[in-house]
Amino acid sequence: MSALPAGVTADVPLSRHTTIGTGGPARYLGLPGDEAALAAMLAWSRDEGLALAVIGLGSNLLPADSGFDGLVLRLEGDLARIDIAGEEARLGGGAALAAVVRRVGDAGLAGFEFACAIPGTVGGAVRMNAGAYGSEIADVLVAATVVSADGARTCDAAALGLSYRHSDVAPGEVVSGAVIRLGRDDRSAIRERVRAMQDRRSAAQPRKARTFGSVFKNPGGDMTSGQMLEACGMKGHQVGGARISPKHANFIENTGSATSADVVALMVEARRRAKQQFGVVLEHEVQLLGDIAIPAP
Repeated sequence: MSALPAGVTADVPLSRHTTIGTGGPARYLGLPGDEAALAAMLAWSRDEGLALAVIGLGSNLLPADSGFDGLVLRLEGDLARIDIAGEEARLGGGAALAAVVRRVGDAGLAGFEFACAIPGTVGGAVRMNAGAYGSEIADVLVAATVVSADGARTCDAAALGLSYRHSDVAPGEVVSGAVIRLGRDDRSAIRERVRAMQDRRSAAQPRKARTFGSVFKNPGGDMTSGQMLEACGMKGHQVGGARISPKHANFIENTGSATSADVVALMVEARRRAKQQFGVVLEHEVQLLGDIAIPAP
């Protein structure tokens, strides 16, 4: 093993870096502050044959209790920038969506309000074409910069192959930045829409509990995953320290002592009941990290 690149440390507990608060240690954690540092870390991980993961703010992520035997990245510094010029915003991949919503709203730019309901970063949102309340990143994205061990490339939104909760960003590639284009509106009107969305989210979803966000993708049809699992009687169902939220059946809460194995057990039972009652195999939205899997129902 060669020397660690600057900004990389060893043996870091992932439970400290995920919103659900479970998971074992990452073999390495890298905190790149610019594209050069990011490319260097990616090249090092490739040369050392290490698996790679980008964790953003740690939402939408379930690490294995055994940890992750590879390099985990969290973008900082220039890679978390928010720059606004006219009706466009240039964003670092590590920028928190909540911070972007606030900054563009203060600038009188509308069309990004939906992101107030997405707990993550710009890079993660582009990679999975995140969305809420009938809108998604594809609606406002102009271009993105993607970095790999071989360097950086910038492409327009059409080249990313964005579809429902999907992009063509490949394993080993990291979205280091993005450009979004928005429209003009009154600042107070924008703030009111954000407030209404936040109130709606608070009324329907757990806000103070530790979760990773939505568990399963909506399957299409008349019922959402949450409605389906509520009809299956999953609300409040508990395994160990993890439980299906009593407020929204498509969320899993860490009540304080949950393990990732507890969470997986809940997901397996939820899928089993959905298939048994509705004939639907739910597809998980949360990203799995390390030696962890959700068995077929």
